Amino acid sequence: MSKIWANSGDSHLVEPDGLFEQGLPPALAERMPRSVKDDDGRWETVHVDGQTFRRRIPSRPLRDTETGMTVAERAPGAGDPVLRLKDLDAEGIWAELIYPSIGIWTSSIEDPALLREGVKVINDWAIGFQRTSPRFVCTASVPLLAAHDAVAEIERAAGLGYKAAFFPVAPPPSQPAYQHDVWEPVWAALEETGLVLSFHIGTEPHDAGSRNGTYHSGPGGAVLNYFETTFGGQRCTAQLIASGALDRHPGLRVMVSEGGATWGPFMADRLDEGYRQHASAVRPTLSKPPSRFLYEQVYASFQHDRSAVPAQWAMGWENVMWGSDYPHIEGTFGHTQKTLHELFDDVDEVVRRRITLGAFEELFPHVPPCPAESGD
Repeated sequence: MSKIWANSGDSHLVEPDGLFEQGLPPALAERMPRSVKDDDGRWETVHVDGQTFRRRIPSRPLRDTETGMTVAERAPGAGDPVLRLKDLDAEGIWAELIYPSIGIWTSSIEDPALLREGVKVINDWAIGFQRTSPRFVCTASVPLLAAHDAVAEIERAAGLGYKAAFFPVAPPPSQPAYQHDVWEPVWAALEETGLVLSFHIGTEPHDAGSRNGTYHSGPGGAVLNYFETTFGGQRCTAQLIASGALDRHPGLRVMVSEGGATWGPFMADRLDEGYRQHASAVRPTLSKPPSRFLYEQVYASFQHDRSAVPAQWAMGWENVMWGSDYPHIEGTFGHTQKTLHELFDDVDEVVRRRITLGAFEELFPHVPPCPAESGD
């Protein structure tokens, strides 16, 4: 098979052990997120600012070619930017939008000072990773316990060279939902700096009292939990549209990673219907139908979803892109080309290029084009 090259709208860093110990005083470092795995490798305990969350590590292969090994064993290049480029070349991935891994758990911190200083450590390290290659587009972590702290870190991150900012799909429990005016300075800062507002599904803050962060247990629990992670990205997108945030900030671009794409046209129709049929109760009044904001300002990535491709060519959402989820076990590492050929072998070339390369290039125009297209 000829290699299909693609950009990834969803990948992850693997932060080094001891990252916070190197950048924070001991009293703060010990409260930052860390993962401790059991000796048998089947369970891990995540510690976050005095809270603990215990979860099972996948041990059964998802495909015949996988072994259920740890990330470090399966993808030793995940935490090394030079080795990572070799992995990308072998998989046929050119550029990546890259989220944190253990850093995602900072959304569960409720101490503003700890969060403010902790994300600086993550961002100072990750920008060094990004500078290794223009193919890396790392997301800056943002402290969301105070709007002024968020704005300050967004501005600092832009000055460091970030092009995107990671936001959990729900704010900390002590803060209002994203449709409220308290976030207006944050959206303005993102628009002014040009950072893409990047949501990754499954990143709701965890609460030690909420069954260790899971939605369901018992029969079907694992599939139900995976299924329900998709809703958070849809909810925060709807909040930004219905509240008028995207109307007030037409230069703001939104990315929803790993949540599929077919939900976009459905949401567009549903929001339009609600806006039209309940017009007497709608506040605020928007300058155009809700669907227009989604189709013009919101992007989404998917991994394996067969329905995501028709969301672009049959349903009209141009902002659909593919993502590998490297190096996570539910991603495509080790079988990327198999997955891409299954998705795109029978797809029109214009559609294929838009999803595999073009939408990403539009969102991150600073990334050099994939040389494989010109045969280099």
